Order: sequence, then structure tokens, then C-alpha cells
Amino acid sequence: MTIEVREWLAKARAVMDDDDVAGGLKLGAYYLYVGLWLTLSTRVRFATPAFEREWDLLVVLDTCRTDALAAVADEYDFLDDRDSVRSPGSTSGEWVAHTFDRAYADEISRTAYVTANPHSNAVLRDRLLPPQYVPAPATWPDWDPVAPDEVGLLDEVWADARDDRLGVVPPATVTDRAIAAGREADLDRLVVHYMQPHAPYIAGVVDGEDPLSEACAEPFEALRRGEVDREEMWDSYLDNLRLALDEVESLLENVDAERVVITADHGEAFGEWGFYEHPVGCPLPAVKRVPWVETTATDRGTRSPTPAASESAASESVASDPAERDVDEQLRDLGYR
Repeated sequence: MTIEVREWLAKARAVMDDDDVAGGLKLGAYYLYVGLWLTLSTRVRFATPAFEREWDLLVVLDTCRTDALAAVADEYDFLDDRDSVRSPGSTSGEWVAHTFDRAYADEISRTAYVTANPHSNAVLRDRLLPPQYVPAPATWPDWDPVAPDEVGLLDEVWADARDDRLGVVPPATVTDRAIAAGREADLDRLVVHYMQPHAPYIAGVVDGEDPLSEACAEPFEALRRGEVDREEMWDSYLDNLRLALDEVESLLENVDAERVVITADHGEAFGEWGFYEHPVGCPLPAVKRVPWVETTATDRGTRSPTPAASESAASESVASDPAERDVDEQLRDLGYR
């Protein structure tokens, strides 16, 4: 065993309880697997990249499980034609790096990307590539994402529209910016990346002034501590999904797109096989299988975005100065650091 691997395993054990050496070794073994997986998955395609599929509008619901979407499908007419596909990654960083690969630079140059997910900055600008926040040993990935200025329009909604009370960008703001981009940006494709249903679970307080409870801000920590049960947490997750889908419904009435796809960057684990959330390289079907819903969109003019949203659609990139972003804080709020 090399010195580097021994040092890494020591760090892996340190994140466990002091007396849980076996747990630390299991964690170390898992991330050894992660290193090998990322090395292989950047060279061999295990999922069809989004830019090789047919769509004009791609709506990404962060951490949306296939069974969660099925559970609420009867509430939304546009969710009738449901299928599932394999995601190229189990984290947003993997999804962004795989999707915005330089192999699709021409298509990307004719695409608007409106995103509430700060991994646009981490991956495309800072080149913080997976495994990102856990230094997996024995890793030789072959990532080659485009730079931000190679995207036709990059509207990083997270950079200037995060709600400090909620700790995340509300989905209504993303919808406004997406409508503006759809109407005003002269591009072929539009990707709209909502943060919901990803935690924090804001559905119960988004329209008020009440602070977000600790259980909704960090639900998986609350679940591990026994402060909430899985059923209660699942219900909060579904409410967060409904919050996003209500906005998707509005989006579909305010942009023109013959081929719309609603999908996710990855799913979420709620304790299956001991996994929680969506760790890098996670092989669970609950994390790696994502929805693929096909529908259409027609601009009926039922919603007018704010002037600020229109200004964003007219610009090449939003908040280009990383010092203005507080990226680390936002990634911590989302559980990535």
C-alpha cells in the first residue's frame, strides 16, 4: 500500500467515530472503488449523454427519484409519458462534467443553461472535478468539460438569487429566468436546472417569513439522529418535489418547445443498503436511475418574468466574478462540504 493511500485511509477513518475503525476501513474501501469507477466511467459510457438525445427543453429536477415522480404523477397532466434512464453520475458534479463535455461543444454553444446549482461554477469555472470533496485515491479520470464562455448562455441563478432565509434558490426564481431565456435568447436548446426536490426542504415555508427548521435544513442529519422518521422525511421530500413541479407546469405554459424532457441529474438514497443522500459513485438504482418524461411546451403568455430576469437572458454570463458568489457557503448548505 502506498503512502498516499495509507494517508487517505487515515483521513477516511477520521470522519468516523474514534472507535469505529471497521467503519472507517469500509469507507476507505468504498472510495477506492469510487476512484476506479470514476477512472472507468470517464472513458466508457454507461449512460447516454443528454446532448445525444432529442429535446429542445431539458428540465432537470435535482435528486428526483423515479418512484417519487411516480408518486405525484397523477397530480400533473404533463407527467403521463414517464420512463427512466441511467444517469451518468450520482452527484451534480459528475452530471455537469459528463453533460457539458467538450465532445458536445458545438451543441453547448447553441444552448442556454439556467441553473440554481452552484456546480456550474465548481466544475466549469473552478475545474473542481469529481470526486471533488472526498480525495479518493487511485483516480485517473478523464474529464474535459467546456469553459463557461463556451456555453451559449450561462445564467447562474444561484449566484445572485439565493434566499438566505431558505439557504437555496426558490424554484419560482428559476422559472422566471428560464422564461426570459426561452423568449429572448436566440439559441437552439434550453436546460433549466432546479435545485428542488434536493434538500433543504423549503416547501412549508417558502411563501412566508418563518425560518427553516433544522430538520428541513439538514433532513438526513435529523434522520440519523432519530429526530424524524423516514416516512415523515419522505413526505417533506415529496412536498419539495411538488414545489418544483408547480413551477415546471408554469414554465411549460410560457416557453415554446416541441420536445420537452423532464429528468434529474441523479436520485437520492433514503437508507437503502446503508446509503443516504447521493455519494459520489453510488451504484444504487435509487440514485442512478432517473426519470425521463417527454412532453411539450407552448408559450401562452400567462407569466411575465421580472426585468432583472430579462436582463440575465440578454447577457452572456451572470456574476462572472467568483468573489461575488459565496460558492462554498452554498455548497455547504446543500451538503457537499
